[in-house]
This record gives sequence, C-alpha cells and structure tokens, in this order.
Amino acid sequence: MEGLIDSLSPLPAEARRSITFDRGTEFTAWRHLKAGLGVDAWFCDPKSPWQKGTVENTNNRLRRYLPRKADPTVFTDRYLRSICDRLNNTPRKCLGYQTPAEVFRLNLMERVTSP
Repeated sequence: MEGLIDSLSPLPAEARRSITFDRGTEFTAWRHLKAGLGVDAWFCDPKSPWQKGTVENTNNRLRRYLPRKADPTVFTDRYLRSICDRLNNTPRKCLGYQTPAEVFRLNLMERVTSP
C-alpha cells in the first residue's frame, strides 16, 4: 500500500477518489489507503472479472513484458516505468484512438478548470 500511496499522492484528489481491487490477499491492507490518501477502496465480487474489465485488459497487455511465472523482484524500477510509459502511450480503439495518457490529461484539465 505504501507504493500505491507514494505513486498516487502527487495526483490531485479529483484524480484519485477511489480504487477498485480484486479479492487478492495483497490488498488486505486496503484501509491504509483511506488513511494515507483519503481514497475509498472497493472490491469486486468473487469470480466477477467483468467488474474490473480495464484491469483484466491491462493484465493481458502486461503479460507481453512480464510473464506470469517471472519473479517480479528481478525487474528494475526503470524497466517497470518503461512498461507503464508504453502502455499509457499506446492508442486504444476504446478511447477513439487516443492514448490513456492523453485522455487522463484531458479529463484532469477539465476537472481543474471547471468552476
């Protein structure tokens, strides 16, 4: 959770109102997010991957760079950031062929500049 807090804290509160997790044991410290960021945590129902469709799609994309059986501790932060950059800067059909980074920036700017 500390890693999530460190990663999300630079974002404006409007951009981090809630986060949805699956039911994995790695998220048992979810209350720490509320205390650290003021973020509400939600959990998908068991065996309901459609409730987090974007996560499932992203996991499939990640498998190109991080094989399922790979030891995650062998990857450098630089390599992991490069994967994030690639994924966030790849145009998506579901976003009208804009990149996730473009859509995020546009939505964030709209929220910041709206009265």
